[in-house]
Amino acid sequence: MGRPRFDPRQQQRGPQIRINHRIRVPEVRVIGADGGMLGVMTTSDALQRAQELGLDLVEVNPKAEPPVCKLLDFGKYKYEEKKKAREAKRKQTNVDVKEIKLRPKTDQHDLAFKTRAARRFLEAGNKVKFTVRFRGREITHPEKAQEQLDHVVRECEDLCNVEVRPMMEGRTMTLLIAPKPTVMQKVAQLKAAAERARQQAIKEGREPPPEIEEEPDLEDDDDDDDDDDDEDGDDEGGEGEGQADDAK
Repeated sequence: MGRPRFDPRQQQRGPQIRINHRIRVPEVRVIGADGGMLGVMTTSDALQRAQELGLDLVEVNPKAEPPVCKLLDFGKYKYEEKKKAREAKRKQTNVDVKEIKLRPKTDQHDLAFKTRAARRFLEAGNKVKFTVRFRGREITHPEKAQEQLDHVVRECEDLCNVEVRPMMEGRTMTLLIAPKPTVMQKVAQLKAAAERARQQAIKEGREPPPEIEEEPDLEDDDDDDDDDDDEDGDDEGGEGEGQADDAK
């Protein structure tokens, strides 16, 4: 016989909870539906007790000696566990990194627009990564990108701390800023208040308020240009091509 085929699903499965007839040990320590201890009994007697109550025998601590089982409604138990997981995830304060792309020739109006967007991202508790991409001979003037990023930091300094100072990575200069602790505290308070309002609406049978949709990352319009205007095109086009770009 050949070797059995590897099933990747077997690795993805976590520990399986054994219930009812899947519990094959001879005896178990049983906890009642009310949380009281019923003591050690044979697995068959525990199963019979569960059936009489219309409940399931669920193994809750397989490593104990003997294993500990509880009498409960397994379907309801799974539903409650999923509900708890969803609530815990909803209450988490996740910090995402929003990227805003610039070019050295980004004008003041666009820079101001993207700086305001960065402030909104920070106020929502997100980190913001500014990426300035150089094309062609633009790489010979990194000070322009440095000036842009310095401007961004000044405009956002009341909301952010600089996590990674402007630095060159290949043909890009990047800056990473993060919300100050006071901003994150405010975000957590607003999120908690929104969750309380949601729970109250559900309790009263009203439609819960919709969750706020996140804004997309912002890219410079020029970033969608064809790469034909990179370093080879700029070198061949000389001054004339640079003036044509400015005219656009």
